[in-house]
Amino acid sequence: MAPVGGTAVQDHVALAEIELCGELIIAASAAEDRLSLESIDEVLRVAEERSPESS
Repeated sequence: MAPVGGTAVQDHVALAEIELCGELIIAASAAEDRLSLESIDEVLRVAEERSPESS
């Protein structure tokens, strides 16, 4: 049984990851096809650009 008195521990990193996963799930369910890497980066707010692969 959990102690009474508000001793809950919050992991802010875990909460942020859960929020991003939720946003990805929402975006994927709204898409008609698979999400592109660019769409995923946009949902996850990735700031860096993907560099093209060298041949």
